[in-house]
Amino acid sequence: MEFIWILFAFLCGLAIKLVNLPPLIGFLAAGFLLNFLQFEPSNVLEQLSNMGITLMLFCIGLKLHVQDLLKREVWASTLGHMGAWTILLIGVVSLLGLVGLHAFEVLSLRTAALIGFALSFSSTVCIVKLLEEAGEMKTRHGQLALGILVMQDIVAVVFLVLATGEIPSLWAILLFALIPLRPVLGRILDKSGHGEMLPLTGIFFALGAYELFYLVGVKGDLGALVLGILLASHSKASELNRSLMNFKDIFLIGFFLSIGFSALPTWEMLGLSLLLTALLVLKFVLFFFFFTSLRLRGRTSFLGALALSNYSEFGLIVVALSVQAGWIENEWLVILALAVSFSFVITSVIYRKAHSYFRRYKDRIRHYENPVPLPEDCFTQPKNMEVLVVGLGRVGRGAFESISNMIGADVAGMDADKFRIKQMQEENHNVFFGDGEDVDLWEHLDLSNVKLILLALPAADDSVNVVKQLRSTGFNGQVAAIARYQDERDYMMEAGINNVFNFYSEAGAGFGEESLALLR
Repeated sequence: MEFIWILFAFLCGLAIKLVNLPPLIGFLAAGFLLNFLQFEPSNVLEQLSNMGITLMLFCIGLKLHVQDLLKREVWASTLGHMGAWTILLIGVVSLLGLVGLHAFEVLSLRTAALIGFALSFSSTVCIVKLLEEAGEMKTRHGQLALGILVMQDIVAVVFLVLATGEIPSLWAILLFALIPLRPVLGRILDKSGHGEMLPLTGIFFALGAYELFYLVGVKGDLGALVLGILLASHSKASELNRSLMNFKDIFLIGFFLSIGFSALPTWEMLGLSLLLTALLVLKFVLFFFFFTSLRLRGRTSFLGALALSNYSEFGLIVVALSVQAGWIENEWLVILALAVSFSFVITSVIYRKAHSYFRRYKDRIRHYENPVPLPEDCFTQPKNMEVLVVGLGRVGRGAFESISNMIGADVAGMDADKFRIKQMQEENHNVFFGDGEDVDLWEHLDLSNVKLILLALPAADDSVNVVKQLRSTGFNGQVAAIARYQDERDYMMEAGINNVFNFYSEAGAGFGEESLALLR
């Protein structure tokens, strides 16, 4: 990557970060600014962008399970939303043409349908970044959003086959051999260790799967996703994902920069793109309608719909293919590129306050809930619970097991990762599934006998959100949490958490004390 790209990405990303917005907005701005200053993108930028997307899809696969994709709320809402949205956009475009907007007036029915289809996709890159930053990848709404993104990717493969006329090779049938080869791939992952070979193994798997699928005429990104799903049940899947995170984020900067290089707009194009961006409200309403109709809870429907209410980079591929085929004018590629960029900005800003919005309007949102929720959305009330550990990752599980050894069955554990919960329940641990930031959960749980709640969550904001919800439900017991840095500790103490354990400094102190005990 040329230094000038790094310079602009750094300056714009830092400027946006200083006003407490996601850096990806700055990276988008950097791309448009470089384009305005007449810098030319090179093939290296495109290669970095493609590698970032490939690694991202591989990492998504590591967190997905096939059974999630087969749930009715995933495939039915995906197909239903795409169909309804495309029909709706045809109507909106026709209406705008009738009122005299020339750009829409000249569009044919087929062109309007293509634009609607292109805008029906949600951005995998944007949504995954938001969910990762919020620590919500394994929550109910996070898994719902990821499942829908994967289903959309499958629809994308079908479209590309039909649009390009390139039928996969007969050799593509051999791709099913990856399923019985999964134990071999797992052993390779085991042998990679925990050092530098682990991320290299992940990159090899992701890019190797891409090339393998591409070789037989199937979308290469789908190969990275499929291989990730095959490895999702492996014991080192989470560790592999963490080792790839920084590589993936660096490469994705190339993707955000490349959007800015797509074209420079006129004022008319800018106005049309803003008009399309305003239609995101309709996209949110449609998603929310389908989710609630399929018996998802109001909170899951609201957060899932809010995350998915943006336009996708794949929409640009649809329009680019349509331009090449002569189905649509080239100016629409610029218009959609701007609309995609604006949708990223809006989603990034609004979703950061999603939980606050839900708390404010929860009664109105719950009004649309089905009175009979899905079985997995029903809450479990642990018995004899005096201590509750929220978050059962490495630190949380260690705390849970330590307290269980001291006080017995009076401690319970809760986590938003249902597969982790299932595994611990099979080991006879007193744990249950729940999202700590779910206000519905705290309102349904009986906390009258609970004296202490430990928050072993990855981000300080998560712990602060949880303690606010706990206090709002009338919980007056003690709340403890973990932090990585001193400024996080101060912030969490000010928010009303009774004690904050500084993970690094106090772990070191505990290690020193226990080691000195060996000399006594």
